Amino acid sequence: MMAPKYGTLSKKVIFYDSDKRYADLKIRLQHDGISQAHFFRGIVTGYLMQDGDILAYVDKLKASKNIGKRSKKSIKRERELINSGKEVLDKLALGDEEIENIFDILEKQNPDL
Repeated sequence: MMAPKYGTLSKKVIFYDSDKRYADLKIRLQHDGISQAHFFRGIVTGYLMQDGDILAYVDKLKASKNIGKRSKKSIKRERELINSGKEVLDKLALGDEEIENIFDILEKQNPDL
């Protein structure tokens, strides 16, 4: 039997929080008309797609928790590189399928990577 294609299986993401924060979250989501699943998938998508608004909040989160002991200059440089990369992708007008094809070609040419 052939294994399912990577990225097609569903995975459960679980974490624990206080009952108060859980209730507050449910109330806010209901007020905004967003399901819990839609909210978390949207936040994860924004983070993975390197959305500037989400990344700005992640930077605040790291600073508040003293996570990622990188300098502000290092973080700023990383954000500039991300934005520069997005501009290049926009100029090249590459979609997800074209990008995946490029990675497939690179993988075939360099199987050890």
